Amino acid sequence: MPELPEVETTLRGIEPYLLNQRITRVIVRQPKLRWPVPAHVCKAEGQRFVSLKRRGKYLLLSLEHGGLIIHLGMSGSLRILKQPLAPGKHDHIDVELDTGLCLRFNDPRRFGAFLWVDGDMESHELLRDLGPEPLSADFTTDYLYLRSRDRKTAIKNFIMNAHIVVGVGNIYASESLFMAGIHPQRAAGRVSKQRYEGLVAAIRDVLSRAIKQGGTSLRDFVNSDGAPGYFAQELLVYDRGGSDCFQCGAPVRQKVIGQRSSYYCPACQH
Repeated sequence: MPELPEVETTLRGIEPYLLNQRITRVIVRQPKLRWPVPAHVCKAEGQRFVSLKRRGKYLLLSLEHGGLIIHLGMSGSLRILKQPLAPGKHDHIDVELDTGLCLRFNDPRRFGAFLWVDGDMESHELLRDLGPEPLSADFTTDYLYLRSRDRKTAIKNFIMNAHIVVGVGNIYASESLFMAGIHPQRAAGRVSKQRYEGLVAAIRDVLSRAIKQGGTSLRDFVNSDGAPGYFAQELLVYDRGGSDCFQCGAPVRQKVIGQRSSYYCPACQH
């Protein structure tokens, strides 16, 4: 599914076309997404976009009064259409602008979300209990170490918990743990503070590089201009089960941890 770098790439792709522009019409063809698209999403019509930001994997599109919360789910994407294009089967929502452009929401699996919020979006129930952003000053070694004490859960599941830190999805959790030399099944409470320092640095590094390169080239994701991301070309362990570790040559192993496919090097990670 689209992870934090893909969502950040989407944000950066659509922002120049939406900021300060006015919505003329919202067309909802399929309201049955992960949560029903509320009928009062029409309140967006006539309003201007005043800011766009990302919180975890959510896109927050603030208007003059209220705003939109969008989640891409497992297969969703947002595209800017510069000229009219007949909607396809999975083009569920169009947001038309007074510039003649259109923001189109496509979601084949319909696990995404397109919600209207009247008040402060960050206090919405989907957002208010989220952990810090991994690239923010709030995500520190001390924070992660203290939150991990006495936790028996696997470290991979721990850093993928959005209440601990947002946006560290399956791909980037595997990559970060490899870079930090930590076995994904090690109990979070049994990781030393020194090793958490390395893990925080690895998470920051892998996400920053992925954002810079446009997100991971996943089958279901294309960014706002239709081009896939390219970070998949540099993945060190993810989806490389049975291949030689780039670092030591041992076979990379695949194992299901927390119902997700995990990849690690048994020699480099302990």
